[in-house]
Amino acid sequence: MGCSRESPRNSWRGAASIGSVIDDATVRHVARLARLHLEPDEVERMRVELSGILEHVDVIQALDLDDVPPTTHVLTLENVMRDDVPAPSLPVAEALREAPEVVEDRFAVVKFEG
Repeated sequence: MGCSRESPRNSWRGAASIGSVIDDATVRHVARLARLHLEPDEVERMRVELSGILEHVDVIQALDLDDVPPTTHVLTLENVMRDDVPAPSLPVAEALREAPEVVEDRFAVVKFEG
């Protein structure tokens, strides 16, 4: 599980702590890009959380994954839908029995123009 490759985009690698790279100005910049307003106490909390996220990314990037094939899903996907088989349905009168308003054997709804 050693580090198998270095990436230039990880210039923070090898730093004593990711937290020392993520400063308050960076947190405020990311918040501004996300159009978020952070109170001063939130800036510190987000600095710690972002640092933790980057530390996890660093751990993942340090894994030797050369022999692991790329995947799109961790589980094999199966079509779990049933066949579409016609079956008897409710009679119209019973389906509309509790409707607040019925027009031409259909549920009446308010017209919405957005």
